[in-house]
Amino acid sequence: MEEELNKKYEINNYIKKQINKNSYILGVAAGSGMTAKYAEQGGADFILALNSGRFRLMGVSSLAGFLPYANSNEVVMDFACKEILPMIKKIPVCFGLCATDPTIELDSYIDLIKKKGFAGINNYPSIGLVDGLFREALEEQGIAYEKEVEAIRIASEKGLFTVAFVFNEEQAISMIKAGADIICVHLGLTNGGSLGAKKILSLQAAKKMAVNIFKRCNELNPNIIKMIYGGPVNKPIDVQYMYDDTTIMGYIGGSVFERIPNEQALIHITKSFKETNNFQFDDLIGKITDGLGSQTDYINFIKKYISLHYMDEISLNEVAEILNLSRSYLSTLFKNEVGISFTEYLINFRLNRAIEILKLEKLPLNTIAEMVGYPDYTQFSKIFKKYKGVSPKNYLTSFSRCLDTR
Repeated sequence: MEEELNKKYEINNYIKKQINKNSYILGVAAGSGMTAKYAEQGGADFILALNSGRFRLMGVSSLAGFLPYANSNEVVMDFACKEILPMIKKIPVCFGLCATDPTIELDSYIDLIKKKGFAGINNYPSIGLVDGLFREALEEQGIAYEKEVEAIRIASEKGLFTVAFVFNEEQAISMIKAGADIICVHLGLTNGGSLGAKKILSLQAAKKMAVNIFKRCNELNPNIIKMIYGGPVNKPIDVQYMYDDTTIMGYIGGSVFERIPNEQALIHITKSFKETNNFQFDDLIGKITDGLGSQTDYINFIKKYISLHYMDEISLNEVAEILNLSRSYLSTLFKNEVGISFTEYLINFRLNRAIEILKLEKLPLNTIAEMVGYPDYTQFSKIFKKYKGVSPKNYLTSFSRCLDTR
């Protein structure tokens, strides 16, 4: 038992060192070995193996993890043992345990989880995401959140690292008393992508909720690790908003790392292969590769390259390297032929594309900024105002008024 508790202490110590080193920690809820592998390479501090991750990879909402399509614990045990545990060696992997499963005996099943090599557990799927009459009916039959608290207590006593999803102050208190190592405020279903839940908390409401819960946690145990999960928090800028002026120490994401990027990447790459069957451009690349390109060919290549990659981080250095020309020569050539510098052309292209999207789609301005290559909205807003004379917000307002007067 002493050795087991030492292992739990080691993981706790490792997590706290990461907080001291990087200010915050990151957990990734994975449904496959690929997600886990690249999340670890990207700097994730721990992995949660959750049944909803498996459904996400099927193209189904995370909510499928709450329906009787499969046995949750068996699903996690199967894919996590085959794909995640063999792949991940440097960071902890926690088992997403459905503690209310009536077909298992918690104590012995947690022993099995430990025997298989998992570093800890997490209470998912959780009754905390169920509400209304259905929640009442479940609790009347003993299928209640208290079972999840019991699972965290047993696992903690057995020396496993424990990540507790909580949905209110009372649950947070119960989980701290049960020995949870991490209290993670679950903010609801992750919003974003084509499968996002419609009813979500706003960022402001989510932050207020988390702050209130963690205030109570700090009264009981100021050293408890405090994290957030899900809801409207699905971009780095959202996470930063949640961190500002709070005691939140980290973020756990599922759909944001697994479903949403896959949706966006697959749609984008499929469209690219479908729409970029441009034989003139292919011919242009061939001429340049063979050393037969003229100055006009180089300029046309740069313009086409910008039209295909404006949403990415690109530079004249990158293009010069592709064309095997010096940056200074290419810069002078472009300005002489086009009349403006490469940077100005790229900015104008991005801003004009942003305006096209703004007119066609009802999207948040920060989303449009990201779509045209500006992940930092403040930078986008400043550049937009400099080149267009008004802020993106005022431009949108003016455009909306024009539509209303038609």
